Amino acid sequence: MFTGIITDIGTVQGVESRGDLRVSVATAYDTAGIAIGASVACSGVCLTVVAKAPGLLHFDVSAETRRRTAAGMWQPGARLNLERALKVGDELGGHIVTGHVDAVGQIIAIDPEGDSRRFTFRMPAEIAPYVAPKGSICLNGASLTVNSVVDGADGHDFTVNIIPHTAEWTTFGTAAVGDEVNIEIDVLARYLFRMKQLA
Repeated sequence: MFTGIITDIGTVQGVESRGDLRVSVATAYDTAGIAIGASVACSGVCLTVVAKAPGLLHFDVSAETRRRTAAGMWQPGARLNLERALKVGDELGGHIVTGHVDAVGQIIAIDPEGDSRRFTFRMPAEIAPYVAPKGSICLNGASLTVNSVVDGADGHDFTVNIIPHTAEWTTFGTAAVGDEVNIEIDVLARYLFRMKQLA
């Protein structure tokens, strides 16, 4: 379980195919304090630490995970938003995040708005009913607030504002139009939608 508050940006240092993909991620975390078997969210994907070294964490990434996540994130040099698992008693600064990606979306516009930037994302039709204005959404592991949602003939879009702090502490500071993003819908929205279906 996570909160969507990013605490480090890691960099993929190496990728080795050995059935699953063994991905090595450089991090500023004190890896001595991270146990083998611990969960770490990597750009919104909950992964298990299978090996470690000073400043380096190793994860096994299955073919299923690769199919369901943004293209390019498992390549050497890729930058990943990192968050360690929530501990009992930690501050819940974002919202409840499971680390299970529901869909892959795409950045279709980035527009300046004051000191911030307004990002417009296109999402698949199957998750559009779960995304609502002023609701929470997790994008590449970051907990964000939806500004607006537009369901049009071209597709389903939503916007979020990225403030300077978020840009500095996440990979959204270097994001570009055309980039793919991992989307996790709000877990409460998922259950409410299902309850409404059965009512």
